[in-house]
Amino acid sequence: MSIIGKSVQRIDAYGKVTGQTLYPGDINKPGQAYMKILFARRPHAAIKVIETSKAEALEGVIAVFTAKDVPVNEYGLNILDQPVLCGPGSSRVYAERVRFIGDQVALVVAESEKIAAQGRDLIEVEYEDLPVLTDPEEAMKAGAPLLHPDKETNVILHYQIRHGDVEAAFEQADVIVEGEYRTPAQEHAYLAPEAGLAYIDEEGRITVEVAGQWAHEEREGIAHALDLPEEQVRVIHPAIGGAFGGREDMSIQIVLALAAWRLHQRGIDRPVKIIWSREESIIGHHKRHAYLIRAKWGATKDGQVIAAQAEVIADGGAYAYTSTKVLGNATLMVTGPYEIPNVHVDSCAAYTNNIPGGAFRGFGGPQGAFAAEMQMNKLAEKLGIDPVELRLRNVATDESIMSFNARLPQGVTIKQAIEACAGAAGWEKVGVGWQRVDGLGAEDKPAEAGAQHLRRGVGFAASYKNVGFSFGFPERSWATVELHGEGEIERVVVHHAGADVGQGAHTIFKQVAAEAVGVPLERIELMAADTAHTDDSGSSSASRMTYMSGNAIRGAAEVALKKWENEDRPAIGTFNYQPPKTYPYTPGTGETANPNFAYGYVAEAVAVEVDTETGHVHLLDVVCADDVGKAINPQQVEGQIEGCVVQATGYAVLENFVQEGGYTKTDMLSTYLIPTVLDVPDRVKSLILEYPDQHGPWGARGMGEMPFLPLAPAVVAAVKDATGVWINEFPLTPERVLCALGKL
Repeated sequence: MSIIGKSVQRIDAYGKVTGQTLYPGDINKPGQAYMKILFARRPHAAIKVIETSKAEALEGVIAVFTAKDVPVNEYGLNILDQPVLCGPGSSRVYAERVRFIGDQVALVVAESEKIAAQGRDLIEVEYEDLPVLTDPEEAMKAGAPLLHPDKETNVILHYQIRHGDVEAAFEQADVIVEGEYRTPAQEHAYLAPEAGLAYIDEEGRITVEVAGQWAHEEREGIAHALDLPEEQVRVIHPAIGGAFGGREDMSIQIVLALAAWRLHQRGIDRPVKIIWSREESIIGHHKRHAYLIRAKWGATKDGQVIAAQAEVIADGGAYAYTSTKVLGNATLMVTGPYEIPNVHVDSCAAYTNNIPGGAFRGFGGPQGAFAAEMQMNKLAEKLGIDPVELRLRNVATDESIMSFNARLPQGVTIKQAIEACAGAAGWEKVGVGWQRVDGLGAEDKPAEAGAQHLRRGVGFAASYKNVGFSFGFPERSWATVELHGEGEIERVVVHHAGADVGQGAHTIFKQVAAEAVGVPLERIELMAADTAHTDDSGSSSASRMTYMSGNAIRGAAEVALKKWENEDRPAIGTFNYQPPKTYPYTPGTGETANPNFAYGYVAEAVAVEVDTETGHVHLLDVVCADDVGKAINPQQVEGQIEGCVVQATGYAVLENFVQEGGYTKTDMLSTYLIPTVLDVPDRVKSLILEYPDQHGPWGARGMGEMPFLPLAPAVVAAVKDATGVWINEFPLTPERVLCALGKL
């Protein structure tokens, strides 16, 4: 291989560091108008009247749109349960109420952003407040007010896993540990808040330029809500300032298209632009699901985990979004990457009046992994067995029968990830098994004399992460490769819809194409993320883009090369890669032949310093071992590991998203704190393991989410090592740490 495995420079690097790259908020067109959205800003209410006359009379206001202007007033990635605009006169009865503070009620299009905001503030809405539910356990109880009256219950979905005989196994266990764990909501806080531009293009299509993760899904949602053929809608993704799952469910795409389309119908062909403030972004899009997990595990005295039981409850918020799929992964990962012969899991996601829970890096894995790894570390303590050694006695292999009563895809490497991480973090294999013999974090100077309030500790955790869509969701990734030239291939044009959300996907596309065709990288031209010129690639999510696009582009290149050999010029090859099928859980038992077609494996060791006087927790060292199958671009893999560790550090230690009574108390970056350079770990050691995946392109697995999963439990274990106290929820804010230490 000449290009695969090389750390070539990212194709977007120069434009981004020089400021030449245009993000959606930077794009302007002649004659554009500006839009503002009226948010509900109340958690649950029926809308009786919307009075727009004052706004419409304001000089400079071009139009005001409400629910009556939406042809098919519904959308949703998995379940069509959310109105585009809430209010009376809608094509859907359930749209006449708001269910969270970020529900959208009206649109104002004006000559300037300032006038649009003034017009928005002149709209008068008469609400009738309804009961507010913010606790998913309360929402699931019989007799609780229904947040969606067209449904019979507030439970979005209920999964069950019944594997072996848990009760009998607990009777045989020598040690049992129980815990109740809470994982928080998390704000995506991506670099660029939601922004976009909609207009009618030269072929009469409604065109939306916006940051998203799945252009064709966005096109489908827009077309459905506007009751138009998909061919009449075009979605373009310019540069995207981060996503992390936050752009998988739509926020402004449909309303932008609606405004441009309705203006066009009135004979006004003007582009419409919107830029959300950070506050609007925080209240207007979904969060990582908050989870409550009750776990009970049993083991024999020689360290064999023989039983695991869990109750898993997810706060779905006002609408379903991706709750069903996120819950599926949490259900799978709540028992960790271990072979446990007896498993009993009940998991539910419920509607509440909180901001919806949805996709976020890890997609249910971090929540499930937190409970699993906390249980494993507590078992290790109670058994007197090193936590690395205990894991290695129970890790899954190619032959393991997992909780879903089937094997994982061949190539299970969690053992190799654990051993590589442990070896780099100061563990050694001795006569009685793996033991910690060296102090991670030793590069730091010892605490000065008299600073006994500074305590250091080390924690360990491991996990695994699915690659690609799960549980029967249809997978696909189309690519087209064009070969141009006379005697030799002089130019290669690659068409692929995959979004580059900052992870470097488009650089990977070009590397893969150059390798597959056998030409230098500079001969590759990329046409990406525009539904007018590409077929459906699926979402840039689920750690799938390298895996899926690599196979799709490679397949298209093979088709094109065969035509080239037959002197069919230009040679054009199109290919749709479809991986091995996945299957949903069987109701009642949770059995499935294959919930996911591929996985990545990860282990992390963390050294922390805890200030027992202030409660601050600082990460000194993180060692992260990831099996990526094959590093297409090692530098980008290392960047993904480091970036993921930083984001997970915020999740574990700093980011305290507060909702009370359905209202958000942390709707600014001054109240919702994300890591700065002073908060990130002092050192991150990235261990890139390459055990090829049997179906991955050149053996590559997806890896963009893996480092997130084990970090929080590793940090909590390190704090326990430092202070002697287990803390079962996070973020580990100073207040929470001091309370756990009995100092508040």
